[in-house]
Amino acid sequence: MLRVAGVRDTWWEVLPEQARQMPAELAAVDVFLDDERFIAPWRAVFAERLGRPSVPVETLLRLLYLKHRYQLGYETLCREVADSLSWRRFCRIPLTSPVPHPTTLVKLVRRSGPQTVAQLNAALLGKLAEDKLLRCRKLRIDTTVIEADIDHPTDADLLEHGVRKLGRLVQRIKAAGTARRTRFRNRSRSAGSRLKQISRTLRRRTGQALGEIDRLTGEVAAIARATLRDVAAVERNARRALSTRPSGRLVRLVGELARTVAGTRRLLEQTAQRLAGERTIPDRLVSLADPDARPIRKGKRQHPTQFGYTALVAEDERGFVVDHRVQRGNPPDAPQLVPSVQRAMALTGRPPGTVVADRGFGTIANDQALAELGVRRNGLQRAGKLGKARREHEHTRPFRRMRNWRVGIEARISHLKRSFGFRRTRLRRLTGAQTWAGLGIFAYNLHRMTVLGR
Repeated sequence: MLRVAGVRDTWWEVLPEQARQMPAELAAVDVFLDDERFIAPWRAVFAERLGRPSVPVETLLRLLYLKHRYQLGYETLCREVADSLSWRRFCRIPLTSPVPHPTTLVKLVRRSGPQTVAQLNAALLGKLAEDKLLRCRKLRIDTTVIEADIDHPTDADLLEHGVRKLGRLVQRIKAAGTARRTRFRNRSRSAGSRLKQISRTLRRRTGQALGEIDRLTGEVAAIARATLRDVAAVERNARRALSTRPSGRLVRLVGELARTVAGTRRLLEQTAQRLAGERTIPDRLVSLADPDARPIRKGKRQHPTQFGYTALVAEDERGFVVDHRVQRGNPPDAPQLVPSVQRAMALTGRPPGTVVADRGFGTIANDQALAELGVRRNGLQRAGKLGKARREHEHTRPFRRMRNWRVGIEARISHLKRSFGFRRTRLRRLTGAQTWAGLGIFAYNLHRMTVLGR
């Protein structure tokens, strides 16, 4: 059941004024968030009358701001709020009431999803535009990688993970009273021992070691295939039991088992391709825990290949992130430019005077589209060999000034990665990455608002 505000606590008035004061940043954010437009997105998440009362929305918003502003885990966040008078008052939690439990916050964030977070960001940007803080006269755009919360993947490691996960799921299905007599051998130890042999072999760094690694990887693949044969019988008998004795828990376990089987089969196909000498595998699966993550190459020498999601970031001249999009894989940059500019135009009702981006966005089609939108100054650099006229144009002083201003988006992305969680998403799958990035942008824009208001 939706609960917008908590109970008003009169005990705050008993404390001395010094104990009731909040830091200037939190006081400004507290006033700014006291608006109905930030409550409206949550009305679709909770029922108006049914169910247990939720955590007050005004409290939840402020807790999420503190979490992403200071990069805290849920348990640390709840502990710090309970221990600080100023943070407790900022979150509007009465002195006599407990702080929400960390698992409650986790469930609420997962339940909200990327749609609710996108509406929160839209409401925030709309309010900033109404208050004339967001003007969007200049726009710089770039893409970056948000890494998934996974280890560096290898074929043997992924297959061993699949064997272990299948063993755990079968064990849970049998514990639920289904397929108890179905023969199944848990081969997790066999796969794990091969993985340890691979780690020992890697230390030798010789040509013979590489051949031995391929041999051990083939053995792990054979173990995974044998496990899949046993799992097929367990899954068949579990589905037969569901038809006569339906159970919600068993339905979830069988569904998870089927998804893991499909993922493991795909990993076996990838491993066979790699052992056959094919190194480039399109749309490669790099994790069973986060199957939406993909390998992404951005041409960075220190990180040639990253595993996660691609994020587009558009920043205006005052440092607000006016648009962001998190996508699967590594889509081309150029088609994303015009939609991003159009979304920025929807905030202010007019085109930005200047749009700049790197060479990945620089195409003739984008130049023409920006001119049709009414953008007067175009700072898109072109890739490849330039003609004489284009080379002279990119060496003019106005273009060089736009190019130099564009470089600042790299610093903004670095700031988002260091201080607002853009380096690695802690929520899995594409929807989780979109939720995580959206909350980070929400906290960043609120913080930026307080900086400009000093």
